[in-house]
Amino acid sequence: MARIRTIKPEAFISESLAAVSVHAERTFFGLLTQADDHGRFRDQAAVIAGALWSLRPEHGPLEVEDDLTQLDSAALICRYEGDDGKRYLHIVTWARHQKINRPSGSRCPACPRHQGSRPDETASPVHGALHEQAVSPHGGRPDASRGRSEPSVNRETAGQGDFSEPSPQRWETAVRTQGPDLGPRILDLGSPPVGSASAPTPPTVSGSVSAKDLVAEHVAACQHRPPSDVLGRLGKVVSKLLGEVLSPDHIRAGMDRMRTKGLSAGLLPSLVDEAMNAPRAAAAPHRAWTNPAPADVEAAYGGQL
Repeated sequence: MARIRTIKPEAFISESLAAVSVHAERTFFGLLTQADDHGRFRDQAAVIAGALWSLRPEHGPLEVEDDLTQLDSAALICRYEGDDGKRYLHIVTWARHQKINRPSGSRCPACPRHQGSRPDETASPVHGALHEQAVSPHGGRPDASRGRSEPSVNRETAGQGDFSEPSPQRWETAVRTQGPDLGPRILDLGSPPVGSASAPTPPTVSGSVSAKDLVAEHVAACQHRPPSDVLGRLGKVVSKLLGEVLSPDHIRAGMDRMRTKGLSAGLLPSLVDEAMNAPRAAAAPHRAWTNPAPADVEAAYGGQL
């Protein structure tokens, strides 16, 4: 469930945020509203893209995955795996910039790197409430001896009065005990009910190579990191090619040609086809054997007849 959070003016001159792209910065601000009261959220690019970029279809799960990678490299978020085998993330500077009054319990495990194995901070299970026995409509206190309300008297100038503690006989304490507050009773966005469609994930070939892996190899081979929009288009094309069950080696060869020739990602399918179906060297045409002419007999047989 999204929540109202605080963004400080200093965020727009933050050197850490300036180190990532504008898209990654927008994703970071959006994560502030999606994280729970301890700054934690499920690490699922498809879910985050649906929550933050639903009206910008050009910025899908692949682009959000790139945003999360940049934020993790800049130490703005930390990505980790819980004991349940699921992926989670938390905002590293959460406690420094977000002040939560009575935080709800977290459904996400604590980060083992920054938060150790300490239990989640939950709201106090015991809440005390003080109730006055009776209060007159005009602010006076009841006078038990005379059965009427005694008007409150301000003995000194307003704002400078000496406030005394009321007598214990005039107050009672009602204490109710309840279990720990586990936050809103809604399903975890990352745990859809059985039988429902789960968030799409980038296709893989034989469960070994994904579009993310191939794009990462391309970035590593480049002299400078390409713009995010270029990587986003390349990721979509590579994902589509993997969906056709093409060999990752052929896709790599096509990406090498694209990088060497400085071509756009839209031409990658043609380059992959070129790598798959490169023309072989033409063999010499077959020439049927014929008996040499009488004048060439000595040349043909070397004079050994």
